[in-house]
Amino acid sequence: MYTGLLHLHSFLRWIILILLLVAIYRHYTGMTKKAGYTAADRKVDLFLMISAHITLLVGLYQWFVGPWGLKLIQAKGFGEVMKNSAERFFAVEHFVGMLVVIALITVGRSKGKPATAGAAEHKKAFGLFIAALLLILLLVPWPFREELGRGWLAN
Repeated sequence: MYTGLLHLHSFLRWIILILLLVAIYRHYTGMTKKAGYTAADRKVDLFLMISAHITLLVGLYQWFVGPWGLKLIQAKGFGEVMKNSAERFFAVEHFVGMLVVIALITVGRSKGKPATAGAAEHKKAFGLFIAALLLILLLVPWPFREELGRGWLAN
């Protein structure tokens, strides 16, 4: 089950990245055209948030049950895990960073909820989603990252 969920977690990263890029584009155009939120804007943001939250739930399961999270900290101790860059990345950095990403996406989505949301809310959502995208790009174990790399879909 762990392997299947790892693949799901990796697959959902691509869904999130695609939806995040679409949302960033939509908010950028809404911000520059000083337009109000549309139903399509709200749907993209909602699907982005849902995908992010599902990925969070799968990731939490992996962190608690898998070998790179809580079990690693319990076996080695927090101090020892912090001394090893690969172990620290999965046990702490990726975990905490992605919690921040989920918060940014959730808050960004909430900016468009009021019926009166306009260009100012597009600008706020745009900034929050850009920050979320940058954190994702920094904190995903991309295949080209030394010691940390995983496959493009999963290993």
